[in-house]
Amino acid sequence: MTTATRVYLARLGGLPVFDPNGDPVGRVRDVVARLRTSVRPPQVVGLVAEVPVRRRIFLPISRITGIDTDSVLLGTGTLNLRRFEKRASELLILRELLGRPVTIAPEGRHAVVVDVAMDANRLGEWTLSRVAVRDQTIRLARRIHLEQVDWDDVRGLIPQSGAHATATMLAMLEKMRPADLANALQDLPDTRRNEVAAALDDERLADVLGELPEHDQVEIVSALDRERAAHILEEMDPDDAADLLAELPPPEQEELLDLMEPGEADPVRQLMAYGEGTAGAVMTSEPVIMPPDATVAEALARIREPELSPAIAAQVFVTRGPMATPTGKYLGVVFFQRLLREPPSRILGGVVDNDIAPLSPESALSEVTRRMATYDLVAMPVVDEQQRLVGAITVDDVLDHSLPRDWRERETGPAQGVTGGDGGRETA
Repeated sequence: MTTATRVYLARLGGLPVFDPNGDPVGRVRDVVARLRTSVRPPQVVGLVAEVPVRRRIFLPISRITGIDTDSVLLGTGTLNLRRFEKRASELLILRELLGRPVTIAPEGRHAVVVDVAMDANRLGEWTLSRVAVRDQTIRLARRIHLEQVDWDDVRGLIPQSGAHATATMLAMLEKMRPADLANALQDLPDTRRNEVAAALDDERLADVLGELPEHDQVEIVSALDRERAAHILEEMDPDDAADLLAELPPPEQEELLDLMEPGEADPVRQLMAYGEGTAGAVMTSEPVIMPPDATVAEALARIREPELSPAIAAQVFVTRGPMATPTGKYLGVVFFQRLLREPPSRILGGVVDNDIAPLSPESALSEVTRRMATYDLVAMPVVDEQQRLVGAITVDDVLDHSLPRDWRERETGPAQGVTGGDGGRETA
């Protein structure tokens, strides 16, 4: 940004916003900061601007190239016109802080917030740093005395209860891996755990549920409204969704399956039909599947997709159409190391490996474990009597079901790995 390294935010209210060509975009209505841990002041992530259609939109701080006394300048003419919606982990400075009664430490004086300053660091991040206050006891005096204090010396800026406490917790957990976040949630009281879980977005909550013990999964899902619970199940891997539903009473299972999109519910129903302790019951129905006329280059592009787990991305299963399970005839597998050794233009049908017999859905887990260990595999295909690929069982599936049932449980204690993440609103 080409602005000063310290900006007082109260004066930004109402300033016009211009694009790089000097054309007016709208006017500033507020400043958005993201809550972090209690020892780190909130980070400013953008502005709220009102555009001519009387819609309030979000302007990321990274898109702002200048702030001066009479205007704000954007570095791009491309705007996201989606209506601004405040997130649980965010704070609106002008609306929520100006005029707030606070206490100044360490003397405990009562004051009122008049302005808040943000400072930029060497990385270009803006953090709330200073607070301008007036003494609450001289509000009616002819001359009002203002003073500036450090953000850390002001108490009462962010209430630590209710929604703000949940928001602070979310900000602290935002950068954690799903398994670590699941561990942290287990350390929370039941009510707070459910509040934090409900505040996560659907995709994040789906990932975390797959890492929790079954009873915690059930309690969290049961606390959600039915529509949202169905959306969460749609975001989960089918095998994880099937495991969760299996813990619910049959009427609730059917209710949630009926609320899910048919294309998402059908694979889950199929997995739930297999007997407990079999390959079919623990496999995923969504491995990487490609036709024999696909090229090595296409296969490499497919397994590079970031949402795939390492075990799933370690191989491509080759089948006749259709490509969704149950597929056409299973032809074989191509491991990613083989893909790296082949010319990009070569077709998969010419490099498939089919000398390891696939599993059947009724294969016992003990057999699955023995076969995977024998051939040093991280995943194996599962085919039905018609030689159609119905899924794949991965090493993490085997481990999950080979360990004691309560292996995800942990003793109550301080949350491990909780740090103040910066995470945040999408800005690109």
